[in-house]
Amino acid sequence: MTTKEPQHSDYRRLPGVDRLLAHPLLQEFTARAGHDLLVAIAREALEEARGSIALGAGVPSMDELAQGAALRLGALLRPRPRPVINATGIVIHTNLGRAPLSRAAQEAVLATARSYSDLEYDLEAGDRGSRHAHAEELLRRLTGAEAAIAVNNNASAVLLALATLAAGKEVVVSRGEAVEIGGGFRIPDVLRQSGAHLVEVGTTNRTYARDYEAAITPETAAILKVHRSNFALVGFTHTPEARELAELAHRRGIPLLHDLGSGCLLDTTRYGLAAEPRVQESVAEGADLSLFSGDKLLGGPQAGIAVGRGAVVERMKAHPLARAVRMDKLDLAALTATLVSYLTGRAEEEIPVWRMIAAPLAELERRARAWAAGRGEGVEVVKG
Repeated sequence: MTTKEPQHSDYRRLPGVDRLLAHPLLQEFTARAGHDLLVAIAREALEEARGSIALGAGVPSMDELAQGAALRLGALLRPRPRPVINATGIVIHTNLGRAPLSRAAQEAVLATARSYSDLEYDLEAGDRGSRHAHAEELLRRLTGAEAAIAVNNNASAVLLALATLAAGKEVVVSRGEAVEIGGGFRIPDVLRQSGAHLVEVGTTNRTYARDYEAAITPETAAILKVHRSNFALVGFTHTPEARELAELAHRRGIPLLHDLGSGCLLDTTRYGLAAEPRVQESVAEGADLSLFSGDKLLGGPQAGIAVGRGAVVERMKAHPLARAVRMDKLDLAALTATLVSYLTGRAEEEIPVWRMIAAPLAELERRARAWAAGRGEGVEVVKG
């Protein structure tokens, strides 16, 4: 197979930038894109055409050049991330943005985005305030904890807690809980980044409270319990309950940190799901810090939340890393609106994640059949 050698006349047949910009397809972008961006895209399209000609391809027509440039402009200017239909059957899908926000959360974001707010101003005192205060009272009432802090995600919450309490010291973790979750987030790596030293105890499938106790030394700063939220160990297994570890930790004068992951506040067994540890239970069982996400079962925006003993949380707030991982005003607005839905007992009706989880099977079947009926022949509804 031979490739046609390009002729100088082939390059001369390409239009100039001005002629290409005059094409109706590109004229449609004049108001949206602005002159400088249009010129840059037109030049890129022409340069790409020259490269194709050099490889022996034919000379593209004016319509082909304009269409290519218009597609490039459209892709560049489209909103990101793009809305999609989640047809996977997975309610909280990480790749699809996890939890959709409630209408109240959406409205709170919009209201905060379009005006100034009291983000770090105490209106009653007439002086500088703290962004931590907005969510703290809500979280205290919902979980029974003494204090709370919200940061930008749960990995940050764990990192901040470890950096605050255990930098340069040891943290005891069950070998079966030194896990990796999505995005390559590994408990051993987070410990290393925080400056803490990992001490693994027990075996992959069975760890006892006595294993933790045997590992505690004068250099031990904390016990870390991690919920295995994305996999399960079955068969010959044992893991101490949080209450048992809290009693041990307090007897030895160190805190228990409980990474719950999903941030569940409702009883999942009511909806036919496996039992998921709830934040309130972790606090009641004596965890000094209970850490969890805002955008999983909580059903809010991306956030990492730590609730627990006042003295521990106050140390986290004062740590220099707290500023680096703090929440922005839009996520904070969405989070507080989501928490209010729980506080008023309307989570099932108002928060999309729980509305979907609570939907009766008969309602799901009705919707599926209605959707199938609108698609004509060849569509079948099956149980899954």
